[in-house]
Amino acid sequence: MRFLLDDEQREFARSLDGMLTAAGAPAAVRAWAAGDATPGRALWSRLAEAGVLALAVPERHDGLGPLPLELAVAFTELGRHAVPGPLVETVAAAALLDRLDDSGGSGSSGSSGSGVREAAAAWLPQIASGKAVVSLCVPAACGPYALDADAADAVFVVEGDTLRLAETAGPVQPSADPARRLARPLGGTVLARGPEVGAAAAHAAEVAALATAAQSLGLGRALLDRTVEYVKQRTQFGVAIGSFQAVKHRLADTLIALEFARPLLHSAALALAEGAAHASAEIAAAKVTAGEAAYAAARTALQLHGAVGYTEELDLALWIRKARPLRDAWGTPAACRARVLAP
Repeated sequence: MRFLLDDEQREFARSLDGMLTAAGAPAAVRAWAAGDATPGRALWSRLAEAGVLALAVPERHDGLGPLPLELAVAFTELGRHAVPGPLVETVAAAALLDRLDDSGGSGSSGSSGSGVREAAAAWLPQIASGKAVVSLCVPAACGPYALDADAADAVFVVEGDTLRLAETAGPVQPSADPARRLARPLGGTVLARGPEVGAAAAHAAEVAALATAAQSLGLGRALLDRTVEYVKQRTQFGVAIGSFQAVKHRLADTLIALEFARPLLHSAALALAEGAAHASAEIAAAKVTAGEAAYAAARTALQLHGAVGYTEELDLALWIRKARPLRDAWGTPAACRARVLAP
C-alpha cells in the first residue's frame, strides 16, 4: 500500500502553510497564553474558511467529512505553526456528536436521544463554519481537565456512559506549555446516557489521538527546520557548527525518526477512514512514534541552540514547550504501546 499524498492533498498542505506563515501564528500563541483569545479566534476563523474544521463534520451538518487523512494533513500544518486553541478537542467533539447522532443518540435510560440530536444540530454546523470553539473532556482518555475550557463556547464531558454539556470551568492549571490552558469542567446538563455514549467517546478519543499525532509530526518538523537553519549560522572555531560530524548525526537521527512517523500517521488515518478493525492499534502506533520523535526533536533543538534555546523571547520556545504535552495528550507513550501490543 502507498502512503504518499496526492497532488490535491499536498496543495492543501502548502496553502495552509502559506496562510499560517502570513498570519503570524507566534503572536497569536503568546496572546492565547496570556488569556487573550482574540488573535487566536481570528486565526480559527481563517482555518474554518480554508475548510479545516469542516473536515470533521458530516455533509448533513454542513461539513465535508469525516475525512481522517485530510485532517491528518491539516493538523500536521497546525502543529508546524504551533496554532493555539482546542482544535484537536473540537474535531474530536464533532466526531463524538456525529457518531451519537448517526446512532440515534438514545441511551439505555431512554432520556438522551433528543438531547444528542439537538446538540448535534446546534453545534456541528457551528464547528464546521468556525463560529464555535468547542472543547472535549474524556477523563478515561485525557485526564480530568479540558483544554481551553475558559475560551470555549461549549465543553462536552464524557464520564463513563454519560455525556454532559458543562456549565463552567474551574481555574486554569499550570502547564509546561502556557498556551495549553487546562481547567476542570464543572456542572452541566446531561445530554445522553448509555453504552452508545461510551462507544462514541472511544471513537472521539481515537480521532483526537490521530490529530495530536499529526500535530506532533508538524511540530517536530518545525523544530528540525529551525535547528538546521541555526546550525548553519552559529560558528565555533571559525566554522559553522553544522559542519561538525556529531551535529550532523544528531540532526540525521531526528529526521529519520520524524520520517518514520509520517507513513504510520497516514496509514492510521486510512485505517480510521475505512473503519478497519486494526485502526485503534495503528493510531496508537502513530501517536507514540510521532510524539516521541517530536520530543526528541525538541531536545535536539534545545541542545544545538545552546543557552539561547532557553529564552522565552525566542519563538523557538513556543514549539519546544509543546513537545512533551503533545506527546502525553490523548494517550501517553505507555498507554499507546499497551494498545499496540494488546492481543
